[in-house]
Amino acid sequence: MRIELPHYPVSIPGFQFAGVTAGIKESGRPDLALVYADLPATAAAAFTTNVVQAAPVVVARQHARSGRLRAIVVNSGNANAFTGTTGLRAARTMCRLVARELGVPLQQVLPCSTGRIGVPLPMERIEAGIRSACRQLSPEGFHDALAAILTTDAFPKFAVRTLTLAGADITIAGMAKGAGMIAPRLAVVPHATLLAFLFTDAPLTPSALQQVLQRTLPRSFNAAVVDGDTSTNDTVVFLASGCAPMPPITTRSQTLPLFAAAAEDVMQELARLVVRDGEGATRVVDITVRGARTATEAQRAADAVARSPLCKAAFHGADPYMGRVVCALGYSGARFDPRRLRIYLDDLLVVDKGIELVREVEGQAEAVVRRPEFRLTIDLRAGSAEAFRICSDLTEEYVRFNSAYRT
Repeated sequence: MRIELPHYPVSIPGFQFAGVTAGIKESGRPDLALVYADLPATAAAAFTTNVVQAAPVVVARQHARSGRLRAIVVNSGNANAFTGTTGLRAARTMCRLVARELGVPLQQVLPCSTGRIGVPLPMERIEAGIRSACRQLSPEGFHDALAAILTTDAFPKFAVRTLTLAGADITIAGMAKGAGMIAPRLAVVPHATLLAFLFTDAPLTPSALQQVLQRTLPRSFNAAVVDGDTSTNDTVVFLASGCAPMPPITTRSQTLPLFAAAAEDVMQELARLVVRDGEGATRVVDITVRGARTATEAQRAADAVARSPLCKAAFHGADPYMGRVVCALGYSGARFDPRRLRIYLDDLLVVDKGIELVREVEGQAEAVVRRPEFRLTIDLRAGSAEAFRICSDLTEEYVRFNSAYRT
């Protein structure tokens, strides 16, 4: 589902960006991005929970623990995953090169990679690209960096919000890439395909920023499902420069919930853009499961529907029949009485007390599911827990793309 975002300058006080062509991609498109914080930035990060983790994820986990970062270096076109000790050396070399060029501590540089799995990085090209990017850093380079992190993306993804806190105007901006191999299961420290970087000039303590990330992931990136595959490289990083003239935001600040709400808005918009771009996607479905016994059971029910090939194929075919959805709920592991189940398409009741009503409202139901975006609400009526997912449909184009392209 290709969309065109309005192009406008993005600037976040305290940060500089660059994006260059290093020759990693065969296409010749930009493939190395650099983010630089003028002063040590507060940092929070989340990484894939896949057991097979790319070399940059291993290194980034170590560097993010301090809660302070000066730079992020990202290459696209090569995931540096499943590359053994050679890959780890390459990820550390990327950090060392950036640290040397910018005069910052090695441990405050965070590496990221995205692209093909199992292929060694071309380090001579990486080194030249890093030197070039360091020379081109600019407060106006946001879109250059964004262009350099893309792989199979059909369009660039970014979002910006401004708000006033404690009398100061602050900015929250984010960029993301991702189209396939999308079903992130990100865990926040310390506790290939989706990369997202958030920036703000608000002054947050490390624990406050970490709390923000932990609060906002469940309804943003961890809610996004394209194909159900959790990547080896998933990474989300949030940096705060602290340049805004206001008191520090701590875990006890009254301004923290307002900041977190704005951050979730940015992250959810980015997550939705990723799902819209889902390698052939034509529809986006917001799935809400409510009335579950526990949060875990709500998540299992939502995941079962969002990941089901049958449900996703039905979404693509604009078929309002709920048999596939009910089937997925039944094997999800959530405990509920089917005789109490209710399901809605937008606000239209299509299953009530275990009985499908689609035949009685066929025209209205079809009108809902033919839209490019619609809501599917499932009420298990077994408790008070909820879960939310944003999923795409499953299309012939997705199958063609991923059977012909080695990702």
